[in-house]
Amino acid sequence: MCQAMLAKRSFTIQGHRTSVALEPEFWIAFDEAVRHDGLTPTAWVTQLDEARTTPLASAIRVELLRRAKAA
Repeated sequence: MCQAMLAKRSFTIQGHRTSVALEPEFWIAFDEAVRHDGLTPTAWVTQLDEARTTPLASAIRVELLRRAKAA
């Protein structure tokens, strides 16, 4: 995977700043999920962060794929 194809966004989770790099298509799906759930982007990521067992970027991708499959 080419790093140049990734876009980064930063979040503060439990007082710690973190950056997540995802492909633009995942950020589009991320924005849709945030709107659907009625949360802020940080709240959405924090909720996912509390339940994850994988790296944050991977957890976001898997959650977005799970949602796409369920739709």
